[in-house]
Amino acid sequence: MEESIRVRRYEQLPTAKDFESLIELQNVPAVFVRCTKDWRAFSKWNPSNAGLDYLQARVGSSAVEAMMSGSAPVFYGDLGSHERVPLPFSTFIDFCKQRMQSKHQESLGPSCLSPQTHDLSSSGIDGAYLSSECVPEQIYLAQVPIMNSDCEERVQLETLRKDIQIPSFLEEKELSSINLWMNNAQARSSTHYDPHHNILCIVCGRKQVVLWPPSSSPSLYPMPIYGEASNHSSVALENPDYSIYPRAEHSIDFAQKVILEAGDALFIPEGWFHQVDSDDLTIAINFWWRSNIMSSMLEHMDAYYLRRILRRLIDKEMHNFPRTLEAFVLHALSPVGAEVLTRKFDEMDQQSLEEDRIRFYEVFYSAFDDQSAAMNSILKGKESFTQQAFKSVLDKFVGVNLESSKLGVRRDA
Repeated sequence: MEESIRVRRYEQLPTAKDFESLIELQNVPAVFVRCTKDWRAFSKWNPSNAGLDYLQARVGSSAVEAMMSGSAPVFYGDLGSHERVPLPFSTFIDFCKQRMQSKHQESLGPSCLSPQTHDLSSSGIDGAYLSSECVPEQIYLAQVPIMNSDCEERVQLETLRKDIQIPSFLEEKELSSINLWMNNAQARSSTHYDPHHNILCIVCGRKQVVLWPPSSSPSLYPMPIYGEASNHSSVALENPDYSIYPRAEHSIDFAQKVILEAGDALFIPEGWFHQVDSDDLTIAINFWWRSNIMSSMLEHMDAYYLRRILRRLIDKEMHNFPRTLEAFVLHALSPVGAEVLTRKFDEMDQQSLEEDRIRFYEVFYSAFDDQSAAMNSILKGKESFTQQAFKSVLDKFVGVNLESSKLGVRRDA
């Protein structure tokens, strides 16, 4: 892992100016110790200090949208692996209380909700289904809006905003949303990245976050760019199938792990893949905002930026195929010519003086009767190779496989 992209740790909160110039613009994660300890929520929401009663009284029976998944404790982000269900916030708090009680009573089995315990008729959830599937451990309050600049009607927990504080170094940012994350049992998110900068703040409990830089995307096999979960990895890192995802075996080489205790905060830059493991009864708040780069990108420049980015990735990908020119020419020559060329290339590998290299190319081109035709053959081969590199870039970095995709590709694109 390059030193320039290692996670940084700050014992004191930076100023807004230092955060922007020394942290945000570097696009490198950073941990801020004791970031939330002055929040009203830090003391009021603490489950060991009647925090659950406080939350229940403050929010009441307001409905929230919860994530429910049969794959718990792993919660996958794609729509095919979970569903969003309406649930009274007070009911989820009851789940948390129930979980706490069961941990103190080893003789009890899994904490399952009895249909008679709660009236779920207003939530739209089948109580019998909940009872049979131990729902408390399958429900996760993920990304429940406290503030949302794009869609105010989606805000479900605005009453909790008075209990939290925007970190001082973000006060000049135009936040896009503030969200609550709360789980009553151990939970893990699937590996994904976000298209916004993110400050993840731990109010109570503990989270472990594993981070990968955007450049490691080939080892994480991102979902196809045209899919609904394009920002998620295709690989289940808790049980990866290396026969299908061979590059994933090296994903740990790019990973960094941080432990966030109650009071800590983590800056997760846009585009950084992350997998989050949460302990029992963990409450967190996150702040999202658009990066300066994304905010300043003009729509009419998109095509230009896309071409430049793809060109850069193709150039990088082509370096993974050494001695490309030699391979193309070998295919174009007779067996005798191929043998001569191979020996000459081997000789060139031993030479370091410029005059020797010039002399080599003079010998090289004299091997062809028609130098123009030879050059055309080489250029066509290079274009063919670049096309393969382009396909490889789309597959590895963007998640698009042109061979299996139904998307059309214009020849003059």
